[in-house]
Amino acid sequence: MTALRTPVLLIIRDGWGQNPQPEQNRFNAVHLAQKPCDDQLHARYPRTLVAASGLDVGLPDGQMGNSEVGHENIGAGRIVDQELVRLNKLFSDKQLAANPVWRAAVARVQAAPSAKLHLMGIVSDGGVHGMLEHLYGILRQAKADGLTSGQVFIHAFTDGRDTPPQSGLGYIQQLEVKLREIGLGQIATVCGRFWAMDRDNRWERVQKA
Repeated sequence: MTALRTPVLLIIRDGWGQNPQPEQNRFNAVHLAQKPCDDQLHARYPRTLVAASGLDVGLPDGQMGNSEVGHENIGAGRIVDQELVRLNKLFSDKQLAANPVWRAAVARVQAAPSAKLHLMGIVSDGGVHGMLEHLYGILRQAKADGLTSGQVFIHAFTDGRDTPPQSGLGYIQQLEVKLREIGLGQIATVCGRFWAMDRDNRWERVQKA
């Protein structure tokens, strides 16, 4: 007897969603588009909605989802805690202090008078590639471990993609206030993510950063 084959096709359409507020339909590109295939699928076959943000996809409550998160969760078929959540737990549970990589980095700075701790990363609350709160957590731990302000330097990458295009200055100002509050760290350089975080093998950009 020939086994019955019933293949399942998984198609992910990035950015395609359903707005729960029909009064906004006149601004909704998906709603306004000519899409006979999609309309036919909706009319003929069962369908449901899946949540794509916050706790439902392993992000903090209220955090916007993104492409990577959506792919990972729908591919796994379950909620997968994202790096953002795992890092939040790392700082809330004070686990960084015992991390062997962190301990080695701090020991190296403490061992040589001229050694410095350089922190590089995105300075925004976009939540896709980093969060300011995590940088603050690192700075607090560095201070608790005895490092001084002259030993810690921050190389800030401004966002403008996962946050508004002109928001970089505001985040830098927030960071300056927090550095004074924590009492540790100096901003050494500022660079846009266009240069420092290119992900398409355009190494000439990264080299300039």
